[in-house]
Amino acid sequence: MISSGQLRAARALLGLDQRQLADIAGLSVPTIQRMEASDGVIRGNVDSLMKLIGALESAGIELIGEGVASPAGGRGIRLKKKP
Repeated sequence: MISSGQLRAARALLGLDQRQLADIAGLSVPTIQRMEASDGVIRGNVDSLMKLIGALESAGIELIGEGVASPAGGRGIRLKKKP
């Protein structure tokens, strides 16, 4: 799973605009826009989500789930749990 916030952050870390991400993921710009406009976890076509996640991972992004350690190390950010 990937949230809209993770998607926007990943794109920013890679220095990509929506069109560039759409191109490397094999998706349309409106699809990327809808995903980024989602509230919370992105829901949608499983094939599109897999293309997106695959493209981000190939570009060097590690998606970290809530409460999960990052075994690969490296730089990154994580939201703190709201009090």
